[in-house]
Amino acid sequence: MQTILRYRGRDITEEDVRFIRQLIFEHPGDSRWALSKKLCTAWNWVQQNGQLKDMVCRGLMLALHRQGHIILPPAQKVTATGYNRKEPVSVQVDQTPLTSSLKDITPLEFRQVRKTPFESLFSSLLKEHHYLGYTQPVGEHLKYLVFANKQPIACLSWSSAPRHIGVRDNFIGWTQKDREKNLFLIAYNSRFLILPWIQVSCLASHILAQMTKIVQRDWESIYKHPIYYLETFVDQERFKGTCYFAANWLYLGQTTGRGKNDHTGKANRSLKAVLGYPLTRDFRKRLRGLNR
Repeated sequence: MQTILRYRGRDITEEDVRFIRQLIFEHPGDSRWALSKKLCTAWNWVQQNGQLKDMVCRGLMLALHRQGHIILPPAQKVTATGYNRKEPVSVQVDQTPLTSSLKDITPLEFRQVRKTPFESLFSSLLKEHHYLGYTQPVGEHLKYLVFANKQPIACLSWSSAPRHIGVRDNFIGWTQKDREKNLFLIAYNSRFLILPWIQVSCLASHILAQMTKIVQRDWESIYKHPIYYLETFVDQERFKGTCYFAANWLYLGQTTGRGKNDHTGKANRSLKAVLGYPLTRDFRKRLRGLNR
């Protein structure tokens, strides 16, 4: 059976495309969102915790649509990411400068806010104060607000890992097959923000050190599988990554600067430092599927 497309480690065949066409034909009034959920159910395309991978499935259907293999119904609303997303609503917070020492504000409170009333505050703070703004993560992800004496002081998001990072893959030593099978065992620190009116020495590295334990625990609790490794990128044109190094993250090298959809082989964006943090001593064996 001829492979039409390879998407997120899955070969999409002519038979798969015919199935999707029939699904669309049988549900002419369904939105793209509704169709993706039906396809996930039919294919049993689910996360480790049983939730449907409908956003990933929607990306697959959009790719097939753009290549002319299927015809999707008109998008109800198109955003920069291709998904129906509302802009975060601005939420006002106390911006009283905080300049005390770290010992005066610890212990800090770490609150996982995805699917909670605090999620709008998280999104608003990133939109207003992070240089990359706010982007809704796709796939497995967690969002954290950090509080000091009930005052929000920092935001962190953790997401599914990028599929291919050369220096990371070499560091782990896994094959392409290993990576496609076990990539879900890595979490990616996609955003980290200390609010600009917070000026506390060593705060950022302290938060990172605490997060390595918290995100590992919460990920397994929510997604029903462990993670063995954390990673992030640091834009070296803006930052030195000092807080990550102080929290014992490892420098692995640089990105190629090409992005996941590049077809030119030439850099088209800034180079970023690739940093990693193993969560277990035998992380390489676990990520290669040799000790699970």
